[in-house]
Amino acid sequence: MGPSPPELGLSVKRLQVKQHRAATEALRPLGVTLVQWDALRHLHANPGASLHDLAVLTFQTDQAFGTLATRLEERGLIRRVAGAGRAIRPELTSDGMRVFEEGREITRRVSAAAFAPLDDAERRALSDMLQRLLHG
Repeated sequence: MGPSPPELGLSVKRLQVKQHRAATEALRPLGVTLVQWDALRHLHANPGASLHDLAVLTFQTDQAFGTLATRLEERGLIRRVAGAGRAIRPELTSDGMRVFEEGREITRRVSAAAFAPLDDAERRALSDMLQRLLHG
C-alpha cells in the first residue's frame, strides 16, 4: 500500500518549505526574501494591480501585503502612483525592476536544482498529477 493522503500532503509541504528556504538564501545577496521577490514578480506580471489584488496573488492578507509594500517602498523597489479615481497603485522602480530580473534568474536556478533529480518524463508526469489535483 502506498503513502496515505496525509503523508503525501506532508511531503508536498516539505518540498515547498525546502524550495522556499533555498530561494530565500539564494536571494539574500539581492537584499530580499522570497516573499518580497514574489511581490515584485506579481507586480511585474500585473501592472496596475491594486494592493488588494497583489495580496490575493501572493496568498497574504491585505494588511500583511500593505506592510510588505511599505517595506518595498522604503527600500526604493516600488513606488505608489495615482490610479483611476482615488486609487493608489504600486509600480516597480528601476531598482525594483533590476531586483526582479536578477531574482528571476536566481529562482529559476533554485527551481531547476529542486527538480533536477527527475528526468523530463517524470517532471511531465508530476506536473500532470499536480494539475489534476489542483483542478480536478
